[in-house]
Amino acid sequence: MHYPSISALSGELRRTPPKGPVALILIEDDVAVARTIAHHTDAGFARILVFCAPGQTLPTDLPDIVDHIDFDVSAEDALQVTVNAMIKALPDQWLYYCYNAEYLFYPFCETRSVGEMLTFMREERRDTVISAIVDLYAKDLTAHPDGVDHDGAHFDKSGYYALARENDDGETLDRQVNVFGGLRWRFEEHIPKLRQRTDRISFFRAQPGLEMQADRGFNIAEYNTYSCPWHNNLSAAIGSFRTAKALRRNPGSRAAITTFHWPQSARFSWHSQQLLDLGLMEPGQWF
Repeated sequence: MHYPSISALSGELRRTPPKGPVALILIEDDVAVARTIAHHTDAGFARILVFCAPGQTLPTDLPDIVDHIDFDVSAEDALQVTVNAMIKALPDQWLYYCYNAEYLFYPFCETRSVGEMLTFMREERRDTVISAIVDLYAKDLTAHPDGVDHDGAHFDKSGYYALARENDDGETLDRQVNVFGGLRWRFEEHIPKLRQRTDRISFFRAQPGLEMQADRGFNIAEYNTYSCPWHNNLSAAIGSFRTAKALRRNPGSRAAITTFHWPQSARFSWHSQQLLDLGLMEPGQWF
């Protein structure tokens, strides 16, 4: 269904809330729109909400679970506005967000649905799932000048690190880390500092009073933690061409970077086991 605004969508969601997890996909350009929607449809979301500028071309054969919402996703605070509106419209619902040309992976996702994974997290008394953003990129930028090559996608198999997160007074925050790596680390001089982190709270359970803040963290401290206090929790990963696209679109970085490939590049297998083997996501207690 097509909604002319977020407010129109919110009213409908309050009247007939989805029976299962909801994906929010922000469409920034024409790259891999159909593939992104199809990937998340296969994951088992109950509803997929696609936000894009009026006039953006979308596939004509969208599944019934997909809704199209007119919204300016180019605005600086677009994600924050979208997420906070959906939190208010869908209390106690699991929400997930990503952009086009980004792909969700979680442990055993080839055989288990996203609903099964979130049921397990609820049993673990967790309201969030932390994700690592894994930058994907084309090996040959001459053949793929936009940096996107799904069939020959590569990524960095090493070079990731985490630093303990501190508050404004320099105090270490409990179970919170800032994660770095991938293209954002190797080409950090071309990436705004606030966008260099590769950690993301991709899944979260909406509740009254919860808000996403400008740094994409949440106003409830526990939502920003990577695990509960008593043991490690499951985590996910987002395979993303978004950084590669941005580095190729920006004139300065496009002129300075002739290749994304380096000795630690590896072919991306599009399978969760590869990410588990490299420690880019964790199964926690889920077997």
